[in-house]
Amino acid sequence: MTSAVLSALLGVFAVGATFAQPADTRGRDPVAGDAIARSGAADADELTDGEVRKVDRDAGRLTLRHGPLRNLDMPGMTMVFDVADAAVLERLRPGEKVRFQAGKVDGRFVVVRIEPSTSPTP
Repeated sequence: MTSAVLSALLGVFAVGATFAQPADTRGRDPVAGDAIARSGAADADELTDGEVRKVDRDAGRLTLRHGPLRNLDMPGMTMVFDVADAAVLERLRPGEKVRFQAGKVDGRFVVVRIEPSTSPTP
């Protein structure tokens, strides 16, 4: 009887250990939880198509509707970004098509490069 109970307990612990594996953290920093850039210059330097939805010069922010951001492992959506260079906000207008590069700096999403685009927006 003792060996049967011991075998059952070992089985329970073995199953529990199997289900206690860490969540899938590929492409993410498991400590900070921030998306990290994939290795490879193509993703890091890739520009994404977007459309300016709002420019907030006072706050130094830009709302963009954008396609997938592969370097941040993020699908297309509309979201607010900080900008690395507030001077770019002076020349941007809502409705304008752009190509841009975003990154995550100190936990905030930041547009680090932006330029006019002639391609359609997602």
